[in-house]
Amino acid sequence: MFLQENICAPVRMIPGRPGARCPPRLRAPQGKPARRHGRRIELIRGRNYHPAMNSTAPMATTAKPHFQGQADDDARLAITQQALESRLTQAPHDTAALIELAEVLFRRGRIRASSRPLLQAASRLPRNAPLIVSLTQRLVASGEIVAARACLDLLEQAPEPPAELLATQAHLRFTIGDIAKARELMERALRAGADSPGELHMCALLQQFSGRIDQAQELLERCLMRWPRFGDAVTVLVNLRRQRPESHRLDWIEEQLRQLPREPADTDREFVRAEFEYARFKTLDDLGRHEEAWNALSRCNATMHALNPYDAEAEEAVTSALTGLPTLPARAPSAGRPSGPVPIFIVGMPRSGTTLLDRILSCHSQVASAGEIIDFWRQLHWVADVVPARSSGLLQIVRRSDRIDYRELGERYLRQTQWRAQGKAYYLDKLPANIQMVAFIRRALPHAPILHLVRDPMDTCFSNYKAMFGNISPYSYDLEALAHYHGQYARLARHWHTALPGSMLDVPYDGLVQDTEATVRRVLAHCGLAVEEVCFKPERNTAPVATPSSAQVRESIHTRGLGQWRNYARQLEPLRLALEAQ
Repeated sequence: MFLQENICAPVRMIPGRPGARCPPRLRAPQGKPARRHGRRIELIRGRNYHPAMNSTAPMATTAKPHFQGQADDDARLAITQQALESRLTQAPHDTAALIELAEVLFRRGRIRASSRPLLQAASRLPRNAPLIVSLTQRLVASGEIVAARACLDLLEQAPEPPAELLATQAHLRFTIGDIAKARELMERALRAGADSPGELHMCALLQQFSGRIDQAQELLERCLMRWPRFGDAVTVLVNLRRQRPESHRLDWIEEQLRQLPREPADTDREFVRAEFEYARFKTLDDLGRHEEAWNALSRCNATMHALNPYDAEAEEAVTSALTGLPTLPARAPSAGRPSGPVPIFIVGMPRSGTTLLDRILSCHSQVASAGEIIDFWRQLHWVADVVPARSSGLLQIVRRSDRIDYRELGERYLRQTQWRAQGKAYYLDKLPANIQMVAFIRRALPHAPILHLVRDPMDTCFSNYKAMFGNISPYSYDLEALAHYHGQYARLARHWHTALPGSMLDVPYDGLVQDTEATVRRVLAHCGLAVEEVCFKPERNTAPVATPSSAQVRESIHTRGLGQWRNYARQLEPLRLALEAQ
């Protein structure tokens, strides 16, 4: 459910490809965008965007004995580990060997142990940019964000960095949520000569997240002029603004689709077709041509559903495991309350209004937004010593739940995230998927408020169905899957209220947009915050926001999102009946 990708697996380097910043399957040369695969390094709800990887980073070259068959893999890894540890007794500061040892330990399922060589390497960094990049990637993936930031700070001291290094730094800054710094670095990379569709797209995204819509549009149009079938760019472009009769590119989109014949065996091409069908839908929907729009959305989502099948059985297994968690003795919020900034968690279904609430609260003088970070997930896996592996990783954590050191979990989470408060007393961890983490958060961080966005099921589900999340949200591309997924979410939310009464405050989306002042006052009181009038005007919030709603939430609060599904009531009747049956 929600977040089943490998959220902290080490990034594998691809040696022997000079100049490549991404593994071949993720690159997009000559206008052919690469298909984004399901494995996720960092969350962007709008796109499954993968950070750039420096494939030229030197690695340890310890000889690895060859074994036939997967059954021998652990034996091979054990021998490799022994060889690396022997090598490190002779050269304890061999950064490449430390990095490789960390990956070997991780692959052997020892996530806690894998951090030690990474931190040892970070304590004595070489003046070697590719090695620092490789180390930083793995530190981020392992949840060692503080050490990763120190590595990035050192990288910034590189004299006259080439465009490739600047772009890689921008991606790494982006993965830890430092949007402003990432944008600055990507702008420098373009000035230094970075000139690929992926780099233009990334810079445009960062401009969009920063509220610089005109700059984002110029970059995307420049990109599409040279690479007209780069689907990533067209999906962002149509979302920057509402498409209008006097200013849209529907004819151009349809011409690109005519030149992209259906080829079901070619998954890359099919993904691009889905992106252009999405752009067609968004344009037609904005123009009020709903029948045509639905046909385009149906084609887009049918393709995406075929590429990303929904696993209802796995979703249900996770929900059943979480609702079957033994009731853990609660720690009093005041008992041993840690010092420093306090996290506020915002949870719920994706597209339920979590970004709007984040923007409202981060207007407050004592609150900063950390954005959609996955730090709690990473630290939970680290403390439980469970390698993330889709549903099975979380199921294993549930089985170990009575052996987890929750105080250590809370302390580790705070140590790796409190810098995000930027000197303020509170910071927002706005990851909808943390609805699964409520019991763990309550035990590890009893003083942290949890706010649960509640939105009309039809509005929420339709907003998901028309969102085009890329390859990371398979539930969203099929009405039956969407109803099932929402049912699992609702089942879990009800369980938390029953098993852990008072664990989270329900915040109705309708109240947020129709009775803003009263709703926000209640939320502020729950969090222990004084009322500040600026919170009622979130459109004045200039901070970056890296979600699909980044354009909408810069507007004044409005009610246009209420009942939007009714434009497609006939087509959505099966969804309505399925939700009603729940």
